[in-house]
Amino acid sequence: MGQLTALTQEVLAAILKSIDEGIHVVNTDGKTIFYNEVAAKHDGMEVKEVLGKHLLTAFPSLTEESSTLLKVVRTGKPIYNQTQVYVNVHGTRIDTMNTTLPIFVDKEIIGAVEIAKDYSRMKLLSERLLDLQKGLKKGSRKRVKKQVNYTFNDLKTVSPAFNSMKDEAKKLAKSDSPILVYGESGTGKELFVQGIHHESLRAAGPFIAQNCAAIPETLLESILFGTAKGSYTGAVERKGLFELADGGTLFLDELHAMPIELQAKLLRVLEDGLIRRVGGAENIVVNVRVIAAVNLHPSKALKEHKLRSDLYYRLNVFTFSLIPLRERKEDIKFLSDYFIGVFNKQLQKNIKGMELELETFFANYYWPGNVRELKHTIEYMMNVCEMNILAIEDLPVMLKQQLTIVHSSHQQLENLSLRKNLDELEKSLILSAMEETDGNINQAAKLLDIPRQTLQYKLKRFSL
Repeated sequence: MGQLTALTQEVLAAILKSIDEGIHVVNTDGKTIFYNEVAAKHDGMEVKEVLGKHLLTAFPSLTEESSTLLKVVRTGKPIYNQTQVYVNVHGTRIDTMNTTLPIFVDKEIIGAVEIAKDYSRMKLLSERLLDLQKGLKKGSRKRVKKQVNYTFNDLKTVSPAFNSMKDEAKKLAKSDSPILVYGESGTGKELFVQGIHHESLRAAGPFIAQNCAAIPETLLESILFGTAKGSYTGAVERKGLFELADGGTLFLDELHAMPIELQAKLLRVLEDGLIRRVGGAENIVVNVRVIAAVNLHPSKALKEHKLRSDLYYRLNVFTFSLIPLRERKEDIKFLSDYFIGVFNKQLQKNIKGMELELETFFANYYWPGNVRELKHTIEYMMNVCEMNILAIEDLPVMLKQQLTIVHSSHQQLENLSLRKNLDELEKSLILSAMEETDGNINQAAKLLDIPRQTLQYKLKRFSL
Protein backbone atom coordinates (compact mmCIF):
# COMPACT_ATOMS: atom_id res chain seq x y z
CA MET A 1 0.00 0.00 0.00
CA GLY A 2 2.89 2.31 0.84
CA GLN A 3 4.46 1.66 -2.59
CA LEU A 4 1.15 2.48 -4.29
CA THR A 5 0.89 5.76 -2.33
CA ALA A 6 4.45 6.71 -3.25
CA LEU A 7 3.78 5.88 -6.90
CA THR A 8 0.60 7.99 -6.86
CA GLN A 9 2.53 10.89 -5.37
CA GLU A 10 5.22 10.58 -8.06
CA VAL A 11 2.62 10.53 -10.84
CA LEU A 12 0.83 13.55 -9.34
CA ALA A 13 4.09 15.46 -9.00
CA ALA A 14 5.02 14.64 -12.61
CA ILE A 15 1.63 15.92 -13.83
CA LEU A 16 1.86 19.14 -11.84
CA LYS A 17 5.38 19.77 -13.09
CA SER A 18 4.24 19.42 -16.72
CA ILE A 19 1.44 22.00 -16.41
CA ASP A 20 2.27 25.26 -18.18
CA GLU A 21 1.12 27.43 -15.26
CA GLY A 22 2.65 28.26 -11.93
CA ILE A 23 1.54 25.80 -9.21
CA HIS A 24 2.29 26.61 -5.55
CA VAL A 25 0.96 24.48 -2.68
CA VAL A 26 1.30 25.23 1.04
CA ASN A 27 0.17 23.30 4.11
CA THR A 28 -1.80 24.77 7.01
CA ASP A 29 1.44 25.98 8.59
CA GLY A 30 2.20 28.10 5.52
CA LYS A 31 5.12 25.94 4.40
CA THR A 32 5.54 25.17 0.71
CA ILE A 33 5.03 21.48 -0.05
CA PHE A 34 4.95 21.76 -3.86
CA TYR A 35 6.35 24.41 -6.19
CA ASN A 36 6.88 23.81 -9.92
CA GLU A 37 9.43 25.27 -12.31
CA VAL A 38 6.87 27.54 -13.99
CA ALA A 39 6.00 29.17 -10.66
CA ALA A 40 9.70 29.60 -9.91
CA LYS A 41 10.24 31.28 -13.27
CA HIS A 42 7.31 33.65 -12.62
CA ASP A 43 8.66 34.53 -9.19
CA GLY A 44 12.30 34.93 -10.23
CA MET A 45 13.32 32.20 -7.79
CA GLU A 46 14.86 28.74 -7.70
CA VAL A 47 12.58 25.87 -6.63
CA LYS A 48 14.96 25.03 -3.76
CA GLU A 49 14.66 28.60 -2.43
CA VAL A 50 10.93 28.14 -1.82
CA LEU A 51 10.24 24.42 -1.35
CA GLY A 52 10.03 23.45 2.33
CA LYS A 53 10.21 27.05 3.51
CA HIS A 54 7.52 29.23 5.02
CA LEU A 55 5.85 31.44 2.44
CA LEU A 56 6.73 34.67 4.24
CA THR A 57 10.40 33.64 4.37
CA ALA A 58 10.62 33.25 0.58
CA PHE A 59 8.51 36.34 -0.06
CA PRO A 60 9.19 38.75 2.81
CA SER A 61 7.08 41.56 1.36
CA LEU A 62 3.92 39.50 1.85
CA THR A 63 1.96 39.34 5.10
CA GLU A 64 -0.69 37.06 6.57
CA GLU A 65 -3.28 39.51 5.21
CA SER A 66 -1.86 40.19 1.74
CA SER A 67 -0.91 36.62 0.82
CA THR A 68 -3.71 34.92 -1.11
CA LEU A 69 -2.41 31.47 -0.15
CA LEU A 70 -2.37 32.20 3.58
CA LYS A 71 -5.75 33.89 3.38
CA VAL A 72 -7.32 30.83 1.77
CA VAL A 73 -5.72 28.53 4.36
CA ARG A 74 -7.18 30.75 7.07
CA THR A 75 -10.70 31.21 5.62
CA GLY A 76 -11.17 28.02 3.61
CA LYS A 77 -12.73 30.11 0.82
CA PRO A 78 -11.41 30.17 -2.76
CA ILE A 79 -10.15 33.33 -4.47
CA TYR A 80 -10.47 33.64 -8.24
CA ASN A 81 -8.44 35.76 -10.70
CA GLN A 82 -6.91 38.17 -8.21
CA THR A 83 -3.78 40.15 -9.00
CA GLN A 84 -0.99 40.04 -6.44
CA VAL A 85 2.11 42.22 -6.29
CA TYR A 86 5.04 41.22 -4.09
CA VAL A 87 8.82 41.30 -3.81
CA ASN A 88 10.89 38.11 -3.67
CA VAL A 89 14.00 37.55 -1.51
CA HIS A 90 16.16 39.02 -4.29
CA GLY A 91 14.27 42.33 -4.17
CA THR A 92 12.52 41.81 -7.52
CA ARG A 93 8.93 42.99 -7.86
CA ILE A 94 6.55 40.32 -9.18
CA ASP A 95 3.05 40.73 -10.65
CA THR A 96 0.84 37.64 -10.95
CA MET A 97 -2.81 36.81 -11.57
CA ASN A 98 -3.83 34.06 -9.14
CA THR A 99 -6.61 31.60 -8.56
CA THR A 100 -6.21 30.12 -5.09
CA LEU A 101 -8.20 27.12 -3.83
CA PRO A 102 -8.44 25.39 -0.44
CA ILE A 103 -7.50 21.68 -0.22
CA PHE A 104 -9.86 19.57 1.86
CA VAL A 105 -9.49 15.95 3.01
CA ASP A 106 -12.46 14.47 4.87
CA LYS A 107 -13.91 17.98 5.18
CA GLU A 108 -10.78 19.20 6.97
CA ILE A 109 -8.55 21.82 5.32
CA ILE A 110 -4.97 20.59 4.87
CA GLY A 111 -3.58 23.41 2.75
CA ALA A 112 -4.10 25.57 -0.33
CA VAL A 113 -3.04 25.48 -3.99
CA GLU A 114 -2.41 28.53 -6.13
CA ILE A 115 -2.47 28.61 -9.92
CA ALA A 116 -0.63 31.71 -11.10
CA LYS A 117 -0.24 33.47 -14.43
CA ASP A 118 2.63 35.86 -15.10
CA TYR A 119 0.80 39.20 -15.07
CA SER A 120 3.96 41.15 -15.92
CA ARG A 121 4.34 39.24 -19.17
CA MET A 122 0.68 39.75 -19.99
CA LYS A 123 1.14 43.47 -19.42
CA LEU A 124 4.12 43.49 -21.76
CA LEU A 125 1.99 41.84 -24.44
CA SER A 126 -0.56 44.63 -24.02
CA GLU A 127 2.23 47.18 -24.43
CA ARG A 128 3.29 45.58 -27.71
CA LEU A 129 -0.26 45.87 -28.98
CA LEU A 130 -0.33 49.52 -27.97
CA ASP A 131 2.98 50.06 -29.74
CA LEU A 132 1.45 48.59 -32.90
CA GLN A 133 -1.58 50.87 -32.65
CA LYS A 134 0.69 53.84 -31.92
CA GLY A 135 2.76 53.03 -34.98
CA LEU A 136 -0.38 53.21 -37.09
CA LYS A 137 -1.04 56.73 -35.85
CA LYS A 138 2.47 57.99 -36.48
CA GLY A 139 3.59 59.25 -39.85
CA SER A 140 1.88 61.28 -42.49
CA ARG A 141 -1.70 62.42 -42.71
CA LYS A 142 -2.11 60.03 -45.62
CA ARG A 143 -1.05 57.11 -43.42
CA VAL A 144 -3.76 57.96 -40.88
CA LYS A 145 -6.46 57.97 -43.56
CA LYS A 146 -5.46 54.47 -44.60
CA GLN A 147 -6.68 53.19 -41.24
CA VAL A 148 -10.17 53.28 -42.79
CA ASN A 149 -10.31 50.80 -45.64
CA TYR A 150 -14.03 51.00 -46.33
CA THR A 151 -16.68 53.61 -47.05
CA PHE A 152 -20.46 53.29 -47.39
CA ASN A 153 -19.93 52.56 -51.08
CA ASP A 154 -18.29 49.27 -50.08
CA LEU A 155 -21.43 48.19 -48.22
CA LYS A 156 -23.19 46.71 -51.24
CA THR A 157 -26.99 46.45 -51.19
CA VAL A 158 -30.11 46.95 -53.30
CA SER A 159 -32.37 46.72 -50.24
CA PRO A 160 -34.42 49.94 -49.86
CA ALA A 161 -34.42 49.50 -46.06
CA PHE A 162 -30.64 49.06 -45.90
CA ASN A 163 -30.02 51.97 -48.28
CA SER A 164 -32.28 54.14 -46.13
CA MET A 165 -30.21 53.18 -43.08
CA LYS A 166 -27.01 54.11 -44.91
CA ASP A 167 -28.46 57.51 -45.83
CA GLU A 168 -29.44 58.15 -42.21
CA ALA A 169 -25.96 57.11 -41.01
CA LYS A 170 -24.33 59.57 -43.44
CA LYS A 171 -26.36 62.42 -41.93
CA LEU A 172 -25.71 61.43 -38.32
CA ALA A 173 -22.00 60.89 -39.02
CA LYS A 174 -21.49 64.67 -38.81
CA SER A 175 -22.40 64.60 -35.10
CA ASP A 176 -19.93 63.79 -32.33
CA SER A 177 -22.50 61.85 -30.28
CA PRO A 178 -21.74 58.20 -29.50
CA ILE A 179 -23.35 55.48 -31.60
CA LEU A 180 -24.46 51.93 -30.81
CA VAL A 181 -24.60 49.39 -33.64
CA TYR A 182 -26.34 46.04 -33.26
CA GLY A 183 -26.03 43.29 -35.80
CA GLU A 184 -25.61 39.54 -36.06
CA SER A 185 -22.23 38.08 -36.92
CA GLY A 186 -21.37 38.73 -40.56
CA THR A 187 -23.76 41.64 -41.18
CA GLY A 188 -20.92 44.12 -41.77
CA LYS A 189 -20.76 46.08 -38.52
CA GLU A 190 -17.15 47.22 -38.94
CA LEU A 191 -17.72 48.24 -42.57
CA PHE A 192 -20.72 50.25 -41.42
CA VAL A 193 -18.73 51.92 -38.62
CA GLN A 194 -15.82 52.73 -40.94
CA GLY A 195 -18.34 54.27 -43.31
CA ILE A 196 -19.58 56.53 -40.50
CA HIS A 197 -16.02 57.61 -39.67
CA HIS A 198 -15.29 58.36 -43.33
CA GLU A 199 -18.39 60.58 -43.57
CA SER A 200 -17.67 62.34 -40.26
CA LEU A 201 -15.83 65.58 -39.56
CA ARG A 202 -13.12 63.36 -38.00
CA ALA A 203 -12.31 61.57 -41.27
CA ALA A 204 -8.75 62.98 -41.28
CA GLY A 205 -8.22 61.73 -37.72
CA PRO A 206 -7.37 58.22 -36.58
CA PHE A 207 -9.80 55.32 -36.64
CA ILE A 208 -8.94 52.64 -34.11
CA ALA A 209 -10.93 49.43 -33.66
CA GLN A 210 -10.71 47.09 -30.67
CA ASN A 211 -12.66 43.87 -30.17
CA CYS A 212 -13.40 43.71 -26.43
CA ALA A 213 -13.72 39.92 -26.54
CA ALA A 214 -10.27 39.45 -28.10
CA ILE A 215 -8.27 40.77 -25.13
CA PRO A 216 -8.14 39.18 -21.65
CA GLU A 217 -10.19 41.16 -19.12
CA THR A 218 -7.08 41.83 -17.05
CA LEU A 219 -5.38 43.61 -19.97
CA LEU A 220 -8.28 45.48 -21.52
CA GLU A 221 -8.14 48.39 -19.08
CA SER A 222 -4.48 49.15 -19.76
CA ILE A 223 -5.06 48.70 -23.52
CA LEU A 224 -7.82 51.31 -23.44
CA PHE A 225 -6.48 53.80 -20.93
CA GLY A 226 -2.71 53.30 -21.00
CA THR A 227 -0.29 52.82 -18.11
CA ALA A 228 1.65 55.04 -15.73
CA LYS A 229 5.29 54.43 -14.89
CA GLY A 230 5.72 51.87 -12.12
CA SER A 231 2.13 50.59 -12.19
CA TYR A 232 3.66 47.12 -12.60
CA THR A 233 7.09 45.63 -13.16
CA GLY A 234 8.87 47.49 -15.95
CA ALA A 235 5.87 49.71 -16.70
CA VAL A 236 6.51 53.00 -18.44
CA GLU A 237 4.32 55.96 -19.34
CA ARG A 238 2.29 54.60 -22.23
CA LYS A 239 -0.72 55.87 -24.11
CA GLY A 240 -3.84 53.75 -24.39
CA LEU A 241 -6.26 53.53 -27.30
CA PHE A 242 -8.27 56.54 -26.11
CA GLU A 243 -5.20 58.76 -26.37
CA LEU A 244 -4.15 57.21 -29.68
CA ALA A 245 -7.63 57.85 -31.07
CA ASP A 246 -7.62 61.50 -29.94
CA GLY A 247 -9.27 63.63 -32.62
CA GLY A 248 -10.78 60.59 -34.28
CA THR A 249 -12.99 57.57 -33.66
CA LEU A 250 -12.62 54.61 -31.30
CA PHE A 251 -14.66 51.57 -32.32
CA LEU A 252 -15.34 49.10 -29.50
CA ASP A 253 -16.69 45.85 -30.94
CA GLU A 254 -18.45 43.22 -28.80
CA LEU A 255 -18.91 45.77 -26.04
CA HIS A 256 -20.97 43.28 -24.01
CA ALA A 257 -17.77 41.26 -23.48
CA MET A 258 -16.22 44.19 -21.56
CA PRO A 259 -16.21 43.63 -17.75
CA ILE A 260 -19.02 45.51 -15.98
CA GLU A 261 -16.50 47.37 -13.76
CA LEU A 262 -14.65 48.63 -16.82
CA GLN A 263 -17.93 49.68 -18.44
CA ALA A 264 -18.40 52.09 -15.52
CA LYS A 265 -15.02 53.67 -16.31
CA LEU A 266 -15.97 53.92 -19.99
CA LEU A 267 -19.19 55.70 -19.00
CA ARG A 268 -17.19 58.31 -17.09
CA VAL A 269 -15.06 58.99 -20.16
CA LEU A 270 -18.18 59.47 -22.28
CA GLU A 271 -19.59 61.86 -19.69
CA ASP A 272 -16.60 64.13 -19.05
CA GLY A 273 -14.00 63.32 -21.74
CA LEU A 274 -11.33 62.52 -19.14
CA ILE A 275 -9.25 59.36 -18.83
CA ARG A 276 -6.74 58.23 -16.24
CA ARG A 277 -3.96 55.78 -17.02
CA VAL A 278 -3.72 52.58 -15.00
CA GLY A 279 -1.65 53.37 -11.92
CA GLY A 280 -1.72 57.11 -12.64
CA ALA A 281 -3.20 60.04 -10.73
CA GLU A 282 -3.47 62.61 -13.51
CA ASN A 283 -6.64 63.16 -15.57
CA ILE A 284 -6.04 63.46 -19.31
CA VAL A 285 -8.46 65.20 -21.67
CA VAL A 286 -9.32 63.23 -24.82
CA ASN A 287 -11.46 64.18 -27.82
CA VAL A 288 -12.74 60.85 -29.10
CA ARG A 289 -15.99 59.74 -30.67
CA VAL A 290 -16.94 56.30 -29.38
CA ILE A 291 -18.87 53.90 -31.57
CA ALA A 292 -19.75 50.58 -29.94
CA ALA A 293 -21.16 47.39 -31.45
CA VAL A 294 -22.82 44.29 -30.05
CA ASN A 295 -23.84 41.05 -31.76
CA LEU A 296 -26.18 40.23 -28.88
CA HIS A 297 -29.49 42.10 -28.91
CA PRO A 298 -29.17 45.04 -26.46
CA SER A 299 -32.30 44.04 -24.54
CA LYS A 300 -30.86 40.58 -24.01
CA ALA A 301 -27.45 42.00 -23.02
CA LEU A 302 -29.18 44.19 -20.44
CA LYS A 303 -31.29 41.33 -19.13
CA GLU A 304 -28.25 39.08 -18.77
CA HIS A 305 -26.30 41.91 -17.05
CA LYS A 306 -23.65 41.94 -19.77
CA LEU A 307 -24.27 45.61 -20.47
CA ARG A 308 -24.76 48.36 -17.89
CA SER A 309 -28.09 50.13 -18.33
CA ASP A 310 -26.56 53.59 -17.71
CA LEU A 311 -23.87 52.94 -20.34
CA TYR A 312 -26.49 51.65 -22.78
CA TYR A 313 -28.61 54.79 -22.42
CA ARG A 314 -25.53 56.98 -22.86
CA LEU A 315 -24.50 55.15 -26.04
CA ASN A 316 -28.04 54.90 -27.32
CA VAL A 317 -28.12 58.47 -28.64
CA PHE A 318 -27.99 57.03 -32.18
CA THR A 319 -28.68 53.32 -32.74
CA PHE A 320 -28.48 51.23 -35.89
CA SER A 321 -29.74 47.66 -36.14
CA LEU A 322 -28.16 46.07 -39.21
CA ILE A 323 -30.62 43.93 -41.15
CA PRO A 324 -29.67 40.23 -41.44
CA LEU A 325 -29.32 38.86 -44.97
CA ARG A 326 -32.35 36.55 -44.68
CA GLU A 327 -34.55 39.63 -44.16
CA ARG A 328 -33.36 41.37 -47.33
CA LYS A 329 -33.88 38.61 -49.88
CA GLU A 330 -33.22 40.94 -52.82
CA ASP A 331 -29.58 41.21 -51.71
CA ILE A 332 -28.92 37.47 -51.89
CA LYS A 333 -28.89 37.29 -55.70
CA PHE A 334 -27.36 40.76 -56.01
CA LEU A 335 -24.46 39.98 -53.65
CA SER A 336 -23.96 36.53 -55.16
CA ASP A 337 -23.44 38.10 -58.60
CA TYR A 338 -21.20 40.76 -57.07
CA PHE A 339 -18.95 38.19 -55.33
CA ILE A 340 -18.81 36.08 -58.49
CA GLY A 341 -17.44 39.16 -60.27
CA VAL A 342 -14.90 39.79 -57.50
CA PHE A 343 -13.60 36.20 -57.52
CA ASN A 344 -13.60 36.01 -61.31
CA LYS A 345 -10.93 38.74 -61.22
CA GLN A 346 -9.01 37.20 -58.32
CA LEU A 347 -9.05 33.63 -59.66
CA GLN A 348 -8.89 34.59 -63.35
CA LYS A 349 -12.09 32.70 -64.11
CA ASN A 350 -15.15 33.45 -66.22
CA ILE A 351 -18.11 32.15 -64.24
CA LYS A 352 -21.33 33.52 -65.76
CA GLY A 353 -23.67 33.08 -62.80
CA MET A 354 -25.71 30.42 -60.97
CA GLU A 355 -28.10 27.71 -62.11
CA LEU A 356 -31.76 28.19 -61.17
CA GLU A 357 -31.83 25.40 -58.57
CA LEU A 358 -28.89 26.99 -56.76
CA GLU A 359 -30.53 30.44 -56.87
CA THR A 360 -33.68 28.94 -55.32
CA PHE A 361 -31.67 27.24 -52.59
CA PHE A 362 -29.79 30.46 -51.79
CA ALA A 363 -33.04 32.43 -51.65
CA ASN A 364 -34.60 29.99 -49.15
CA TYR A 365 -31.49 29.34 -47.03
CA TYR A 366 -31.38 30.91 -43.55
CA TRP A 367 -27.81 32.38 -43.85
CA PRO A 368 -26.94 32.40 -40.11
CA GLY A 369 -23.51 33.82 -40.99
CA ASN A 370 -25.08 36.53 -43.15
CA VAL A 371 -23.03 38.27 -45.86
CA ARG A 372 -19.76 36.81 -44.58
CA GLU A 373 -21.13 33.27 -44.98
CA LEU A 374 -22.41 34.05 -48.47
CA LYS A 375 -19.04 35.46 -49.51
CA HIS A 376 -17.12 32.45 -48.17
CA THR A 377 -19.58 30.07 -49.84
CA ILE A 378 -19.16 31.76 -53.23
CA GLU A 379 -15.37 31.80 -52.79
CA TYR A 380 -15.32 28.05 -52.12
CA MET A 381 -17.60 27.29 -55.07
CA MET A 382 -15.57 29.47 -57.44
CA ASN A 383 -12.46 27.51 -56.53
CA VAL A 384 -13.97 24.07 -57.16
CA CYS A 385 -16.29 24.88 -60.08
CA GLU A 386 -15.12 23.35 -63.39
CA MET A 387 -17.96 24.70 -65.53
CA ASN A 388 -18.90 28.28 -66.47
CA ILE A 389 -21.86 28.37 -64.09
CA LEU A 390 -22.13 27.59 -60.37
CA ALA A 391 -24.25 24.55 -59.58
CA ILE A 392 -25.59 22.66 -56.57
CA GLU A 393 -22.71 20.19 -56.95
CA ASP A 394 -20.23 22.97 -56.14
CA LEU A 395 -21.71 23.70 -52.69
CA PRO A 396 -19.59 23.10 -49.58
CA VAL A 397 -20.27 19.74 -47.89
CA MET A 398 -22.35 21.08 -45.01
CA LEU A 399 -24.59 23.10 -47.29
CA LYS A 400 -25.11 19.99 -49.44
CA GLN A 401 -26.19 18.16 -46.30
CA GLN A 402 -28.58 20.99 -45.49
CA LEU A 403 -29.97 20.79 -49.03
CA THR A 404 -30.56 17.06 -48.58
CA ILE A 405 -32.54 17.81 -45.43
CA VAL A 406 -34.64 20.39 -47.28
CA HIS A 407 -35.38 17.93 -50.13
CA SER A 408 -36.28 15.26 -47.59
CA SER A 409 -38.63 17.69 -45.86
CA HIS A 410 -40.34 18.55 -49.16
CA GLN A 411 -40.90 14.87 -49.91
CA GLN A 412 -42.55 14.42 -46.53
CA LEU A 413 -44.85 17.45 -46.49
CA GLU A 414 -47.77 15.16 -45.78
CA ASN A 415 -46.15 14.25 -42.46
CA LEU A 416 -47.46 16.78 -39.93
CA SER A 417 -45.46 15.45 -36.98
CA LEU A 418 -44.36 18.57 -35.10
CA ARG A 419 -41.44 16.79 -33.41
CA LYS A 420 -40.10 15.34 -36.65
CA ASN A 421 -40.33 18.62 -38.55
CA LEU A 422 -38.75 20.57 -35.69
CA ASP A 423 -35.91 18.04 -35.61
CA GLU A 424 -35.31 18.62 -39.32
CA LEU A 425 -35.26 22.39 -38.82
CA GLU A 426 -32.90 21.99 -35.87
CA LYS A 427 -30.54 19.86 -37.96
CA SER A 428 -30.60 22.48 -40.71
CA LEU A 429 -29.70 25.32 -38.35
CA ILE A 430 -26.94 23.30 -36.66
CA LEU A 431 -25.39 22.34 -40.00
CA SER A 432 -25.50 25.97 -41.13
CA ALA A 433 -23.80 27.16 -37.94
CA MET A 434 -21.11 24.48 -38.20
CA GLU A 435 -20.50 25.45 -41.83
CA GLU A 436 -20.20 29.14 -40.96
CA THR A 437 -17.67 28.45 -38.17
CA ASP A 438 -15.68 25.78 -40.05
CA GLY A 439 -16.74 23.18 -37.49
CA ASN A 440 -15.75 25.19 -34.41
CA ILE A 441 -18.22 24.00 -31.74
CA ASN A 442 -17.68 26.97 -29.40
CA GLN A 443 -18.36 29.54 -32.13
CA ALA A 444 -21.26 27.54 -33.56
CA ALA A 445 -22.87 27.37 -30.11
CA LYS A 446 -22.60 31.17 -29.84
CA LEU A 447 -24.25 31.60 -33.26
CA LEU A 448 -27.06 29.23 -32.24
CA ASP A 449 -27.34 30.94 -28.84
CA ILE A 450 -27.16 27.64 -26.94
CA PRO A 451 -24.59 26.24 -24.44
CA ARG A 452 -21.64 24.33 -25.90
CA GLN A 453 -22.69 21.16 -24.07
CA THR A 454 -26.17 21.36 -25.60
CA LEU A 455 -24.70 21.61 -29.10
CA GLN A 456 -22.42 18.62 -28.46
CA TYR A 457 -25.44 16.60 -27.30
CA LYS A 458 -27.46 17.54 -30.38
CA LEU A 459 -24.57 16.75 -32.75
CA LYS A 460 -24.38 13.31 -31.19
CA ARG A 461 -28.16 12.86 -31.18
CA PHE A 462 -28.52 13.73 -34.85
CA SER A 463 -25.28 11.89 -35.81
CA LEU A 464 -23.93 15.05 -37.43
